[in-house]
Amino acid sequence: MTLGAAAERLLDTVAAEADAELGVHAEAARWQPHRYDVETAPTATLHLDDVSGVPFLQDIVGVQFYQLRTRVRAGDGDGYVAACPGMDDYERYCSDRLGLGAPRFFQADPVGPAIEVAAACRQGRVFDELVAWAREAGGLTVHPYMGIEAVWELAADLARAARVPVQVLGPTPPATWYANDKSHVTALADRAVAPTLGTPANVATRVVTTPAEMVTAVRELSRSYPKVALKMTRFASAMGNRVFDAAELRALDDEQLADVVATYLRDKAWRPGQPVLAVRWIDMAPSPSTQLWIPPLGQGRPRLDGIYEQLLEGPERVFLGSIPSRFGADVHRWLEDASLLMAGVYQRLGYVGRCSFDFILDGEQPLFVECNGRWGGTSTPMHLVDRLFPSGRPAYRARDFVSERFVGASFTALADALGDALYDPRTGRGRFVLYNVGCLAFGKFDVIALGADIDDATRALEVELPRLLG
Repeated sequence: MTLGAAAERLLDTVAAEADAELGVHAEAARWQPHRYDVETAPTATLHLDDVSGVPFLQDIVGVQFYQLRTRVRAGDGDGYVAACPGMDDYERYCSDRLGLGAPRFFQADPVGPAIEVAAACRQGRVFDELVAWAREAGGLTVHPYMGIEAVWELAADLARAARVPVQVLGPTPPATWYANDKSHVTALADRAVAPTLGTPANVATRVVTTPAEMVTAVRELSRSYPKVALKMTRFASAMGNRVFDAAELRALDDEQLADVVATYLRDKAWRPGQPVLAVRWIDMAPSPSTQLWIPPLGQGRPRLDGIYEQLLEGPERVFLGSIPSRFGADVHRWLEDASLLMAGVYQRLGYVGRCSFDFILDGEQPLFVECNGRWGGTSTPMHLVDRLFPSGRPAYRARDFVSERFVGASFTALADALGDALYDPRTGRGRFVLYNVGCLAFGKFDVIALGADIDDATRALEVELPRLLG
């Protein structure tokens, strides 16, 4: 999308208004010495997946092992760190089989919840190791899962101790929270996308901040739509959602409906004054996702890296995986234009790095659901496929897989079971690429299935893989 002068002025205005309201740039000023610059960034890069900024992820069994998926971003001269043990056999698979280089692995000792990787890196043995590495390299770029405060504090600590430049390849904390807040996404889509593209950009939405307002909003929406939902603003996936049948809500009196709302707020650890979205819920509709890369302002335009169809399960639409999009050209064009408009505002507010937008289709009209201002379940395998196939992506599918047979098994046992079916870049043979394998203790791992087309990749994933793994 090439923005005209009027659209550029609109994005300037919208970004300035958001900054004036929220103080994004003023809050980010303290991090200025560590802001990422394409031309001056140190070559040595430390990758870490600290997901502690996403509410309730610490309650997911084995989530700390997801930290090892940073390996798919790391290469020669890089490092990656986790607050869990590394996997030597998986490292050999990445370096020897997949040809992803030979980065250094650093193991941090947890100082609190194991998902708090950045905090764990700020003290003890691993901090000394990182300081020594930064000095040896003459500087360091920290590339996080998400630009939370703890990551920027780690960068500042490393710079002070090593006395070398340390930059963060990620958004400043206020830009991170602006992008990940669903209430801001809703307002921005209405302000920047809808008038520019001349179409709706959001489902019917009420942003409310008190239980009484939530009761009123849910009551009003239930009179017009078959299903409605309450959504927390900063939760990942569907963890902050609760979906209601409108007919059942209409049968409740005000006191009963207030009890329903109170239960939801208690379950989600809501804090008084925290915004909540009351929305029309479109059931079982396709859910596109756009994957973007945003460089620092003045160092390139935001880039669309892919459009995907998310695979969702259950009434709350829990994410299971994704496939490259097969929606029509008109839908793709709208998704690209809308995403780049939003990304243009984010860039003006200090956002840098990976982000994605989730949508839902109302007929043929895409509507915004949320922004994931971080790496995620679609961008991680997409990036890995791009590394393996630099001349162009093949058709593929990616999702998690759970096998009782491999509960507690080693990565070597899993790889041996797949044998020649594992993809080998040296020969071009094989169908499957393994990643995010830290949860094998629970029989869970993530897999990419390659195919001649999406249907072929689907057969590989849904038929061939279960057969191979028994």
